[in-house]
Amino acid sequence: MLRYFLGRLLTFIPTFIGVTLISFAFIRVLPGDPIIVMAGERGLTEERYQELSRQFGFDQPILLQFWDYLTGVLQGDLGQSYVTKKPVFDEFFTLFPATLELSVCAIILAIALGLPAGVIAAVYRGKFFDRALMSTALVGYSMPIFWWALLLIIVFSGNLGWTPVSGRIDLLYYFDNTTGFMLIDSLLSGQSGAFTSAVRHLILPTIVLATIPLAVIARQTRSAMLEVLSEDYIRTARAKGLSPTRINGLHALRNAMIPVITVIGLSVGTLLAGAILTETIFSWPGIGKWMVDSIFRRDYPVVQGGLLMIALMVMIVNLTVDLLYSLINPKIRHR
Repeated sequence: MLRYFLGRLLTFIPTFIGVTLISFAFIRVLPGDPIIVMAGERGLTEERYQELSRQFGFDQPILLQFWDYLTGVLQGDLGQSYVTKKPVFDEFFTLFPATLELSVCAIILAIALGLPAGVIAAVYRGKFFDRALMSTALVGYSMPIFWWALLLIIVFSGNLGWTPVSGRIDLLYYFDNTTGFMLIDSLLSGQSGAFTSAVRHLILPTIVLATIPLAVIARQTRSAMLEVLSEDYIRTARAKGLSPTRINGLHALRNAMIPVITVIGLSVGTLLAGAILTETIFSWPGIGKWMVDSIFRRDYPVVQGGLLMIALMVMIVNLTVDLLYSLINPKIRHR
């Protein structure tokens, strides 16, 4: 097990360097001069321009800039924001709880609805439930996030008035963000209605962000269940008179979980990518909105550091999925 873990861990090195290079190059291929964006065109003299170039290191060769950035990253320094002058690392972990809270709620919703939907579709293969659930999953997977989010806002926030349009909680509530998670902090505050307000703000972003992972999990669960239900040991279990609930819920689903775990692990990347659009539309103060704002402001350290941290977390999730494989199926360790 240790050897398997170390082998997977070694793949982090080239991947990490590659992500560092991509994050460094990504923001620099976008049009626009960061100095002009920060200082503005009016009153920006040539002397001031050259001074800012030296200050931010833009007067150095591009390879030297990358080397300075890489050495800083290896030392745990992601740089400082050009706009706020705060360390990128600190800003990231200040905003990350908002994104994590939204992503965790979304993946819980996706698993809670996707797994049963896939099992039901497999059990009733070719029948009404199968066609209805898989058609719905296909629609959910194909629907653009921004269109789906705007549609929900128009219906539930605009027409019905059931949910807020943006933010994490109503402005009339104020309390210390002890944990950074609004659901927990609103409960700890003891203010009547604060938790309800936090839940109401979370509903629409969670639904929007969970839609695509839910559809993928449902379809993958159905596919894996159909393959397992055709195995000999399932027919033997039926011949022994075991209940359909025990056969489908214990024997079949357990052995179908390996590909489903893969999809759930890969959904983390989908959640983080979808969070950029979702947080922007709902003005959710998390990593996604922070990244979008930084791209428009050409805040190089923030974009580079944000991409790198997101990629690192996806890599950690993938490593965790690999370890779960080896626990579920020990044969994988020897491949």
